[in-house]
Amino acid sequence: MNWITNYVRPTINSLFSRREVPENLWTKCPECGTMLFHRELSDNLNVCTNCDHHMAIGARDRLRALFDGGVFVEVAVPDPVADPLHFRDQKKYTDRIKEARKKTGEKDAMLVAEGDMGRTGVVVAVQDFSFMGGSMSMYVGNAIVAAAERAIALKRPLILFSAAGGARMQEGILGLMQMPRTTIAVQMLKEAGLPYIVVLTHPTTGGVTASYAMLGDVQIAEPNALIGFAGARVIEQTIGEKLPEGFQRAEYLLDHGMLDRVTKRTHLKDELITIVRLLTRQAPAVKGDLPAPTAEPVDAAK
Repeated sequence: MNWITNYVRPTINSLFSRREVPENLWTKCPECGTMLFHRELSDNLNVCTNCDHHMAIGARDRLRALFDGGVFVEVAVPDPVADPLHFRDQKKYTDRIKEARKKTGEKDAMLVAEGDMGRTGVVVAVQDFSFMGGSMSMYVGNAIVAAAERAIALKRPLILFSAAGGARMQEGILGLMQMPRTTIAVQMLKEAGLPYIVVLTHPTTGGVTASYAMLGDVQIAEPNALIGFAGARVIEQTIGEKLPEGFQRAEYLLDHGMLDRVTKRTHLKDELITIVRLLTRQAPAVKGDLPAPTAEPVDAAK
């Protein structure tokens, strides 16, 4: 009886028991509340299929979606001096960096890669908001300079995706110094006659908006992205007036001439390919290949 109770019954129960469903299979849209299956959401680039709300997407996922076949080569970025100010608030800055690296698996708040997008060679820099709010650090400055230098060496356009809360406070003036430094990198591209295209994603604020994020030859934004320098509440308190609805959102900035386009993430790759090929005076992109014609056999009797 013990054998049946202790072995047979548990074995049968384990075979027929209902398996637990993992908690991460469904995501609730923060805008409309629709429950979205994880594969459906991922296939739609983290855009809600019900209301088109654009959720956050990882830097590597964005690169995979942008490059042909998801294939790209990372561009090496020089490491800056670690914690030159020996900054400490509630935690040491070095500890915060370690935590962010463990959480994201990335070295810092920007990835740089090269590859083909619609059979068009490009260099792409993507800011990662999940790494300390995408804050502009010395590493981010190094990454933008490295991206510009690589684009010039390969004679390719540079596309930058911005997402940041501003300069990294733990690096003080050294973080703020990346504003003029990255501006010079953009000027290098212009002198080389290469296109510089910026895609502003939610959110892009502070010193990032005041420097490289607003210097593109073409300025594109994702729908409803928050874009600005100071926060809306600070502006209201300063001017003593109520700001209009939608202030600092992508659509408002488009209406007031600060942006060229507001484009859905799912349409972004095709639009970037078209813009890049126009700016580089190339023929329209090939959408697909037809199979080579097969030679029909020749009838000897004819």
